[in-house]
Amino acid sequence: MKTKEFINKLNENKNKALLFEFAKDKYAGTNYHLTEIKNVHFNSVDCGGNTNNWKETHLQLWESPSEIGKKEYLTVDKVLSIIEKVDSINPLWQETDLKVEFGNEEFHTSIMNVSDFEINETQLIVKLYSEKTLCKAPDVCGTDQESCCETEEIIEETSCCSDSGCC
Repeated sequence: MKTKEFINKLNENKNKALLFEFAKDKYAGTNYHLTEIKNVHFNSVDCGGNTNNWKETHLQLWESPSEIGKKEYLTVDKVLSIIEKVDSINPLWQETDLKVEFGNEEFHTSIMNVSDFEINETQLIVKLYSEKTLCKAPDVCGTDQESCCETEEIIEETSCCSDSGCC
């Protein structure tokens, strides 16, 4: 989802509580804050020697330990006001993919994509998902992404990825 699309969805759902679902039926707590908005430029070289450049926008969420038990979520309006303030200081890249950085005691910190929204009369729920890591140069490495690298299990030293001499 592009940053512009996310902001448009917020604007269409003002006066609602804003929830972030990071796993099935698991949500950032009512004590979450939007602590940072980042324009991120990646400039990388993959294991095959190919250069890659892309940009993203990241929203960073943090759960405040001093607000555990808080009754209400941040509102869409409050988050929009934060986004507008940031945009006035450091213009956001509207056409970049938007990602959400979040982690808490029950979920490792991860940078997740927005997959969908669930909307009801009082809430806008942002559904997040994590992408699996993929080799960006499978033709150079000789890896078979489908059979080797699409597992969520830890890859042991005897796996096909480690035998490629690349990953």
